[in-house]
Amino acid sequence: MHGYADSKESHIKRMRRIEGQVRGITKMIESDKYCIDILTQVSAVNKALEAVALGLLDEHLKHCVTDAVTEGGQIADQKIEEASAAIARLVRS
Repeated sequence: MHGYADSKESHIKRMRRIEGQVRGITKMIESDKYCIDILTQVSAVNKALEAVALGLLDEHLKHCVTDAVTEGGQIADQKIEEASAAIARLVRS
């Protein structure tokens, strides 16, 4: 079971809202809306995606990494490396 299993429905709802926001941005561009208004919506989508990513990362650390560290050994090292790489990707983006 994945770390996000308890929050799966919440994540799905958030992602569907984000999909709607992205469709709205497309319509804004098609309708020749003001650039700054479009950029404001793009920023909102970025923040919403970041919130989903941080939530998933938090759940991964609390569930998958914690369980692996409890078991120890190579799997623990692997999970910690995966989490570190994911954090690095989030920080760079």
